[in-house]
Amino acid sequence: MVKESELFDRWKSLQICKWELNSTEANSFKSALSRCCNAPSFLFTTQKNTPLGTKLRYEVDTSGIFQINLEVFKIFPKDMPYYRSQFKKCAVIGNGGILKNSKCGKEIDNADFVFRCNLPPISEKYVDDVGKKTDVVTINPSIITDRFNKLEKWRRPFYEVLQGYENASLLLPAFYNTRNTDVSIRVKYVLDDFESQQAVYYFHPVYLINVSRFWLTQGVRAKRVSSGLILVTAALELCEEVHLYGFWGFPMNPSGTFITHHYYDNVKPRPGFHAMPSEIFNFIHMHSKGILRVHTGSCS
Repeated sequence: MVKESELFDRWKSLQICKWELNSTEANSFKSALSRCCNAPSFLFTTQKNTPLGTKLRYEVDTSGIFQINLEVFKIFPKDMPYYRSQFKKCAVIGNGGILKNSKCGKEIDNADFVFRCNLPPISEKYVDDVGKKTDVVTINPSIITDRFNKLEKWRRPFYEVLQGYENASLLLPAFYNTRNTDVSIRVKYVLDDFESQQAVYYFHPVYLINVSRFWLTQGVRAKRVSSGLILVTAALELCEEVHLYGFWGFPMNPSGTFITHHYYDNVKPRPGFHAMPSEIFNFIHMHSKGILRVHTGSCS
């Protein structure tokens, strides 16, 4: 365990050094991820890794099984759309208040591939700080339940929110537990109804289980690893160089100034669900080894 003040001091002293990618360390880490998790083959459910008739076991409700029928099978892509080290520079965007007034939007949009978490606002109000480009955005089914009434009535508000993401692919944990499945699959039907070209993908539960196990070996003990950590893990396999923005699980920035929990609001998460400080500590450790780069300052 490390005191926050000590962590902040270490982080500030690290900023003196110019960061650069350490290919040896990064490749070693990527190899470990390839052995445990293999995002280029198992990040999403596909027709190749989840054939028709597969009895898919849920990630959390392990006694629950979803048998892949023809209707759901047709929704899956034939194979993974991404391959190992496909993208040169990737940006993974967390939703932390550390992004507010960062002026990092242009830098984020210059990345070759951009991942975002849980349908955050990327309107003109925030674009200078967080950018607009999005290639993949995760959607937690609880957002659909709470904000869009499970898509059981008015579907247009949900569709209109997605228009802000233009052609971004949507990624949902349909097989996290039995409650998530119907609402996640409904997203695909809504997009079909509006003749949208946006792709809808579903996390493979085996991939999520393996990612949790991997980070447990790195000291991340949580009921569930965060969506951000899952995307960072995938990005490390799919990208040559990974940059993190908006990842900072503390109520103050490294200079000691208090910040809001998210860049768009100050709503706190459920306590004890994620282990955010532990995740951030791992990111800082990886930054110091040149495996990925964490951005916490302004990008002006």
